[in-house]
Amino acid sequence: MIVWINGAFGAGKSTTARELIELIPNSTLFDPDVIGGELAQLLPAKQLAEVTDIQDLRIWRRLVVDTAAALLAEVGGALVVPATLLRQEYRDEIFGGLAARRIPVRHVLLAPAETILRERMARREIPPETPDGEIRARQWSYDHIEAYRTALATWLTADAHPVDTSALNAYEAAVRIAEAVRTGAVEPCDIVQTPAPTGETVAAGVLLFDEDDRVLLVDPTYKAGWEFPGGVVEPGEAPARAGVREVAEETGIQLPELPGLLVVDWEAPAPPAYGGLRLLFDGGRLGGAEARRMILPGQELRGWRFVTEQEAAGLLPPVRYERLRWALRARERGAALYLEAGVPVG
Repeated sequence: MIVWINGAFGAGKSTTARELIELIPNSTLFDPDVIGGELAQLLPAKQLAEVTDIQDLRIWRRLVVDTAAALLAEVGGALVVPATLLRQEYRDEIFGGLAARRIPVRHVLLAPAETILRERMARREIPPETPDGEIRARQWSYDHIEAYRTALATWLTADAHPVDTSALNAYEAAVRIAEAVRTGAVEPCDIVQTPAPTGETVAAGVLLFDEDDRVLLVDPTYKAGWEFPGGVVEPGEAPARAGVREVAEETGIQLPELPGLLVVDWEAPAPPAYGGLRLLFDGGRLGGAEARRMILPGQELRGWRFVTEQEAAGLLPPVRYERLRWALRARERGAALYLEAGVPVG
C-alpha cells in the first residue's frame, strides 16, 4: 500500500514521513521531489521554462506512478510518500494510475490552522544551496497558500483523512497517522481501477446533445483532460454496444437504440501510448428531463458540462477536438468519415 501524506508546502510532510517509516513495519520513504530534481537535469531548459510547477509536466506525474509501483515491487510492504497535491486532476491521475496497478492509496492530510502553518513556514529550515534559496523557498510556500485554501474548500477535506497538527510535532503526527492506518480509519481511496493498455485498443465514444445542440463532455477521474462519454471496447464486444454500455455506466442514461456512426479515427502509437481505433457515435439529443436525470459525476467522473464547438476547443486536446469537429460535420452531412490522427482521409 501507499500512505500519501498531503498538505500545504511547509506543513511538515517530509519530517512526519521520516518519523512514520519508523512506526509502520516494513515501510519505505519515497519522496517525489527526487524525480523533480532529476527532470530539472534531464529536460531541455525551454521545456522547463514553459511551466511554473514541475507537477504541471505530465512526465513527472507518470514517473511518480511508475517509480512508486517499481519500488513497491522491489521492496514490498508500505510506501510513505510526502508530497503536496493541490490540483484534483493531478491527484486523480496519480492515484488512478496506482489503482490501475492494484496499489491501494491511503490519503492523509496534515491540516494545521493557517496561523500555525504560516509560523512554521517562517521557521522552516531550508538549505541555502543557491543564492537567495531560502527566500525563494519560503515565498514559494506563501504563494501556494491560496491554492491550498481552494483545495480545502472544494475537494481535499472530503478526499483525505485530516490530521490537525496545530498542537503536534512531527513524531506525534506520525503516531496519529500510524494508528489511523493500523485501525483502518484511513480507508483506501475510492477511485476507478482502469488498467493501462498493453496493446492497441478500440474505443467507442458517444456524442450526446442538449436542446441547444451543445455536446456533452465529461471529466474522468482516472486520466487527465475532458472526454466524450464512452470507453474501451471489451474483447468480443460490438463497438456501438460498448458505447451504449459506457453511457449507461457513466451517466445513467439508457439509449433506446444503437447510435449511428459518425467517425472512425486511427490514432497512431505515441509511446508510451499504444494508439488504436477511436470511434464516435451519434447518441442524439437529450430532452431537458433526460439531462436532469443524469447521475454524473460518479466514481469515474469528476464533472460534466454541455459545450459549444468553440468551447470544446479550449477543453479537449487538439487531436480529440479535431475528432469532435469532424464528427459534427459528419452529423450535419449525414455521412460517416474516416480519419487518421483527426484528419479526414479518402
